[in-house]
Amino acid sequence: GMFAIVGYLPTYLQMVYGMSATASGLMLLPMVVGITVGAVVSGQRVSTTGRYKIFPVVGTFLVAVAALLMSTLGTVTSLVVVCGHLLLLGIGVGLMMQVLVLAIQNDFPVQDLGTATSATGFFREIGATLGTAAVGALFAHRLAGQLAERVPAEAAQIVGDTNAITPDLVRSLPDGVQDAVILAYQQALTPVFWYVVPLLVVALILAFMLPEKPIVDMP
Repeated sequence: GMFAIVGYLPTYLQMVYGMSATASGLMLLPMVVGITVGAVVSGQRVSTTGRYKIFPVVGTFLVAVAALLMSTLGTVTSLVVVCGHLLLLGIGVGLMMQVLVLAIQNDFPVQDLGTATSATGFFREIGATLGTAAVGALFAHRLAGQLAERVPAEAAQIVGDTNAITPDLVRSLPDGVQDAVILAYQQALTPVFWYVVPLLVVALILAFMLPEKPIVDMP
């Protein structure tokens, strides 16, 4: 869910808001701040209380809420609102990402810690790859349909191939065509964020099923 949003939101900001690549990348800073805050808070609380199950539950819930909020973005949504959604996403990710690694390490004998930790990273990367690819496929399919619906046939040749659309190309289009392309891009991508929500609900259910064991002191 996180990688699906992070992978496409900067491009969305460039297309819809006319940002440069650098500025759209900097817009992810609130998420980085949120991840840092979530990780620090969860780490301190786990160290103090020895309890960790609550953080994957709350973190997954926050990520699901952030994805749902992302699906409501419009072409005139304030950038402050976008930053708020990204901050919420980051806090959710920060609360659960490292705690899940701790939970896995806490569940395995010492001799298997290396295997368990590396397997965690492996499956996380597989999830990121599949999530980004699935969102990309859905987005490309929706974009082609939205462009065919909104861009007049006589202007379609100016727009060109769907896969070749760039922010610079969009800004060079006539006003009417430009507005149609921007709206098509927005309508193609933001609903895809909503499609991530059911997957995150499944993750939330699994988080509730996570067994909580006393933290073992590592030798």
